Amino acid sequence: MSETEQADPQVPPLLSLRQRAEWIDANLEERLETIIPQIMREQGIDMWLLMAREYFEEPVIATMLDAKSMAARRRTILIFHDPGEGREIERLTVSRYGMADLFAPSWEPEKQPDQWQAVADIIAAREPDTIAINYSDLKAFGDGMTLSQYRLMTAALPEKYRDRIVSGETLAIRWLESRSTRELEMYPLVVRTAHAIIAEAFSRKVITPGVTTAEDVEWWYRERVSNLGLKVWFHPSVGIQRQGEDEMLRGDTVIQPGDLLWTDFGITYLRINTDTQHLAYVLKPDETDAPAGLRQGLANTNAVTDILRSHLKTDLTGNEILAAARKEAIAKGYDPSIYSHPIGFHGHGAGTAIGFWDNQDGDPRSEYRLFPDTAWSIELTTYADVLEWGDQRVDFRTEENALFDGEQVHFLDGRQTELALIPSD
Repeated sequence: MSETEQADPQVPPLLSLRQRAEWIDANLEERLETIIPQIMREQGIDMWLLMAREYFEEPVIATMLDAKSMAARRRTILIFHDPGEGREIERLTVSRYGMADLFAPSWEPEKQPDQWQAVADIIAAREPDTIAINYSDLKAFGDGMTLSQYRLMTAALPEKYRDRIVSGETLAIRWLESRSTRELEMYPLVVRTAHAIIAEAFSRKVITPGVTTAEDVEWWYRERVSNLGLKVWFHPSVGIQRQGEDEMLRGDTVIQPGDLLWTDFGITYLRINTDTQHLAYVLKPDETDAPAGLRQGLANTNAVTDILRSHLKTDLTGNEILAAARKEAIAKGYDPSIYSHPIGFHGHGAGTAIGFWDNQDGDPRSEYRLFPDTAWSIELTTYADVLEWGDQRVDFRTEENALFDGEQVHFLDGRQTELALIPSD
């Protein structure tokens, strides 16, 4: 990890497809052996049931498939059982197909054709006091149980076990938000890859002022990522702020000298995601640097970023962090909007959000508390009147990926502290 971003980062060597599969499976095994016991005992859950149908994977099961399993097969049912007294967590699969030796096969269709009865028999044999299934009114990541599967499962269960069913919402979030040691070791390299691609995009390799459009750069991103054998998890964005224009310009607008460029870009590599926003300035022919007002705008945003970082504390809610950070930033004269979020298996990941761009006053989704060893997109903006642009109000957005270790927020591959400069000739 590094607090300083390289000025001209290069795409690091990427793993082959076979190496990626080996890494994914090793990481999954580590997660199952370490995170599952931790979160089940933390939440006081004896048994956790997960169910998905082919091509309709729920968010948690999608992250538990081995590297050769592209989707759930027919109906995939996974069961975690804590027998207590510190004994090893059982990992069972009640499915027709195996799960790369990560789960013990626990159904013989030839002897018991009814898959739901097989689940009921496993439950009865273990007598769990609590049975978690994924349903939630608030969190999409914890709402993977479908109505049809719930009906079929409970129809096969004796009534006494139905009364022991509880929500697995927090288990689902804890599984998804917790980062393994392998992920923490690899994440800086994944972010470095994204930073290097952005550095290429914001250069004369890609942008010819007076010719290239914002949309051209967006599609260059898509081609570049595809050629690297990677994926984007959202279509890249490129916007233009221009003196005399009130709104962000996009699409077929041609990039010109004097423009402030913004990009929002994220890749998926080894099942983990990045999410980055950077700024660049297109130099006019007689310029060697961006106007002072634009440079100060980025500095303001970084100052608010540091304020926000200082308020991330274990067990605080996202709403508490948002309120404290905004209060301090505003008191210091900044005009902020904060909308940071967890990142990991999903770009907008499981966990508590710290603000939303359209809600700076607190949100029910942000009453969840902050946990250590979680990865973050530290995302926000500040607004400032730029003297050189006739006191035009300019939006200085930033987004960098970081780790919260329980005490501090560490950038995974530094952050942008200087505007990228693109020569016009």
